[in-house]
Amino acid sequence: MIELYYWPTPNGHKITLFLEESGLPYTIKPVNIGKGEQFEPGFLAISPNNRMPAIVDTQPADGGEPISVFESGAILQYLAEKAGRFMPADTRGRYQVLEWLYWQVGGLGPMLGQNHHFNRYAPEKIPYAIDRYVNETRRLYGVLNKRLEGRAFIAGQNYTIADMAAYPWIVPHENQGMMLEDFPQLKTWFEAIRERPASKRAYALGDEIKGRFDLTTDEEARKVLFGQGAQR
Repeated sequence: MIELYYWPTPNGHKITLFLEESGLPYTIKPVNIGKGEQFEPGFLAISPNNRMPAIVDTQPADGGEPISVFESGAILQYLAEKAGRFMPADTRGRYQVLEWLYWQVGGLGPMLGQNHHFNRYAPEKIPYAIDRYVNETRRLYGVLNKRLEGRAFIAGQNYTIADMAAYPWIVPHENQGMMLEDFPQLKTWFEAIRERPASKRAYALGDEIKGRFDLTTDEEARKVLFGQGAQR
């Protein structure tokens, strides 16, 4: 059984996309990041960076003690290896998936996250910061659009964890100042993933779980998420 510590953010959605596709048995343990539940000792024991998602596999393949994994890219890789799905077995195919998974983790997610912050949540609108991250978002969309020329999915013709990692960050494209019509290959890819039954189930789960706080107006939630310093 996979215990998923989750909140419906782009990084959280990555993992429910996989779990709904794979059929691995799992249970969700909500971590309400607007209420600071990511700082509770029990959660920090499995996710020391106080970020979700995280998982605990209570029945690992080696038959030993439960295994905990934090960081969404590591979780996707772990689950793909456990399920034997959504990751090619051959070396070349495997590393194509991994390089695009790491591209998302190291670039697409952080840059689009900064776009969201300065466009929507920052108390002061800083034109330089907004332009910087909107332009970088556009560049990254262009990289992905180019990659998808002649391919159904990022690593080829098969749906993989590389797609599951990238897709949730494209969902809020309008809030990022992007129009999918400007990126036709990306748009086709996006719509194909959106229509998958597992994708619909994953996002419906998120709608059921999320609280009704709004980071654009809930000052306490904003302080929790954006006022963090070093823990001592």
